[in-house]
Amino acid sequence: MTETEIKEIVQKQRSYFYTGATLPVEKRLDALKKLKTCIQKYEPLINEALKRDLGKSNFESYMCEVGLVLSELSYMIRHTPSYAKEKTVLTPLAQFASRSYKKPSPYGVVLVMSPWNYPFLLTIDPLIDAIAAGNTVVLKPSAYSPHTSRVIETIITECFDPQYVAVVNGGRAENNTLLNEHFDYIFFTGSQHVGREVMAKASVHLTPVTLELGGKSPCIVEKSANLKLAARRIVFGKYLNCGQTCVAPDYIYCDREIKDELIRQIQKQIRKQFGSTPLNNKNYGKIINEKHFTRICNLIDPSKVVCGGDNNPGALQIAPTVMDNVTFGDAVMQEEIFGPVLPVLAYDSLDEAIEKVNSMAHPLALYIFTSDNEAAEKVTSHCGFGGGCVNDTIIHLATSEMGFGGFGESGMGSYHGKDGFHTFSHYKSIVDKKTWLDLPMRYQPYRKIYEKLLRKFLK
Repeated sequence: MTETEIKEIVQKQRSYFYTGATLPVEKRLDALKKLKTCIQKYEPLINEALKRDLGKSNFESYMCEVGLVLSELSYMIRHTPSYAKEKTVLTPLAQFASRSYKKPSPYGVVLVMSPWNYPFLLTIDPLIDAIAAGNTVVLKPSAYSPHTSRVIETIITECFDPQYVAVVNGGRAENNTLLNEHFDYIFFTGSQHVGREVMAKASVHLTPVTLELGGKSPCIVEKSANLKLAARRIVFGKYLNCGQTCVAPDYIYCDREIKDELIRQIQKQIRKQFGSTPLNNKNYGKIINEKHFTRICNLIDPSKVVCGGDNNPGALQIAPTVMDNVTFGDAVMQEEIFGPVLPVLAYDSLDEAIEKVNSMAHPLALYIFTSDNEAAEKVTSHCGFGGGCVNDTIIHLATSEMGFGGFGESGMGSYHGKDGFHTFSHYKSIVDKKTWLDLPMRYQPYRKIYEKLLRKFLK
């Protein structure tokens, strides 16, 4: 898409927004309902696209993408009327007589830039929240998942006039052109490197942003943990989508006493969940492209592999891999893995683990497996991270009742459900002062009696 075409889309959306057409709640609900019906209609095409882009099975596509999108749509259709209402708040006695209220208002023209790893979910979910809040939206799906991007464009074209919601497909040139435009809000999901570029571009117009980034999310396994169950849930979360999940456990950090047994249980779970030859499992996906395949393979140290390690370059597949005796100085610990490679490191005390985690960049997620409630409380209180789970992995993002977002280097802002509505809304603080009474104390000439009254009101 050309620069001129992109400029025209943004200008038309801004003009459309200023007509007030997106403000009525019924308009927003109609848009969400239409989108839901359309997604249900195109589910077979979505599944096919996700299969071609990432090798996802229909089951995984529904569990991790389509189903979550439909759940968010149902939630926002149900709750948008209440979220969009003005909220009356208490008025100080000094402002008598008046009504104070907060008025949720859409930002205007929103840009949503989404990644390739969950290309349908991470494009449509923020779109839902932005529409519910009353914005117009320009969607920019990833060029790395072209089949899903085309299906998204088909759905959006059928559901919306481009002055309301539009899709811009393409690569780096389109990204740069979009970021040079003046948007009222930018929502970006992707790498930390690109996130910095987005924030720098947004700063030119002082555009507010939400950044959903990533990082090395630790999975702490304390010695009191149920190791069999921990292994089962870690294997699920780590190797889902071949490890290409922003909140996947990046590495295990476990008590040295239980490390060997934990590894044995993980090996058992890999065989149980993926079979003895995972690369022959029809439900096991693939790495998105050759570039990422090569990068992940280069992170594997064959001398430290205790499970997996094999790959199929032709199919862009890497078997579920476990590495033991890993140190924080190893190559695999210098960047987010974003693939099916699980390093295992050991600590001698929980305090040591907490100190080490906090010495690194704040991760998007943190997981703690333990039977000790005090240990769980200590880790979740003292470690800095976006969100996480106690005795499970990744499921914290699968609810509209809690916001999902990063912290520090892993991002800023959050979305899903009410948090998503808040993200895409500006709350105007308004005082409606009544005209039937006008107390004289604030006006000059100032008097002692008024000062005494003022000091009673304001303290």
